[in-house]
Amino acid sequence: MAKGLTMGVNVSPRQFREGDFIHRLEDVLARVGVDALSIELELTESVVADDLDATVETMRALRERGIRFALDDFGTGYSSLAYLRRLPFETLKIDRSFVMDIGVGPVEGEGKSPAVLIDAIVAMAHELDLRVLAEGVETQGQIDYLVEAGCDVFQGYFFGKPAPAEQIEARLRAARGEVAGA
Repeated sequence: MAKGLTMGVNVSPRQFREGDFIHRLEDVLARVGVDALSIELELTESVVADDLDATVETMRALRERGIRFALDDFGTGYSSLAYLRRLPFETLKIDRSFVMDIGVGPVEGEGKSPAVLIDAIVAMAHELDLRVLAEGVETQGQIDYLVEAGCDVFQGYFFGKPAPAEQIEARLRAARGEVAGA
């Protein structure tokens, strides 16, 4: 994997709770030659909610190995904000449902504008020393607002759609001015 890049990997609640998860993850990283420091495991609030003590233990063991964590789809579940203080997350990912309505004012009967919520989430996350990633970015207007709001990282179709690894590698090489196969 290219230096300086981080790959986010979604982990299901079932995978995360398997007794040999840490060992299997280490085996995969060794087999494909990826440094643990370049991986960020993305956990949803449902992973955290079931067994907090076991989650803390597994996350700490993985942190000792260099793995980082992102709380994925933030704002869509019902978990306690106390999890953000207790669990070793580095990144909070704002769910795309907030991002897609940027620029749309409050809808009758639906409460506040998504911009108000995004501002509050970003401020809270930064107070907790968390990096903020906005999911589902599709327009320049969304990027402009999210930059102004203080988001640190962006993800979405604006930057590219999912593609095979070879195509992604070719794009990265082209962006760095490298020749394929060199």
